[in-house]
Amino acid sequence: MLLGVNIDHIATLRNARGGLEPNLIQAALICEKAGADGITVHLREDRRHTRDNDVSELKKILKTRLNLEMALTDEMQKIALDVLPENVCLVPEKRQEVTTEGGLEVASRVEFVKDFVTPLVRAGIVVSLFIDADKAQVEAAAKTGAQFIELHTGKYSEAFGTAEEEIELNNLKEAAALASKLGLKVNAGHGLTYENVHRMKEIPELIELNIGHNIIARAVFDGLEKAVKDMRDLIA
Repeated sequence: MLLGVNIDHIATLRNARGGLEPNLIQAALICEKAGADGITVHLREDRRHTRDNDVSELKKILKTRLNLEMALTDEMQKIALDVLPENVCLVPEKRQEVTTEGGLEVASRVEFVKDFVTPLVRAGIVVSLFIDADKAQVEAAAKTGAQFIELHTGKYSEAFGTAEEEIELNNLKEAAALASKLGLKVNAGHGLTYENVHRMKEIPELIELNIGHNIIARAVFDGLEKAVKDMRDLIA
């Protein structure tokens, strides 16, 4: 599987004191050197971590791929069409949440999502929809023109080591299989750790995992390059 590294929390630490340190661009280059197949950032409405200039600078310097997570707003669509990241992942966004709490609601607004996705795809951007492992959401995603889905692994991560682990893993397996059958490519992410990520290899349809917080947390003690390499080894 491929590994996308989310570096938002490098920006969170930078913003805590202002200035440029730790440097987000340097972090991205270290991740690439360590084997990351792409760099993910979430440009939120409130700019709590990644900022507009971060996105444009990353697009200029990355040798891999820039994956821009963003909400379905006119502002974000314009930014994506201006910057032209290789990938866009459309996510739900609530101002008060600490991190993304669930998947995108697609089933009840297929036409809206389709209209939002269309100009991005026409511009050559690969679009993914971040959704829960739910049959209705997968089927709806297949009608929007997005090429990928990214399965929300939060419930699996929370259930890991409990009686619910197999249930949540099976939900991911079934959703991935259905998506593939419908012509969608499949990524996954959210809450994955060095302890629970190995079971993602049981889902043959998965192409890429996007992981951020746990890698950055490990990097505090082991360094960013080693933290990325260790995760890379676990999913190889």
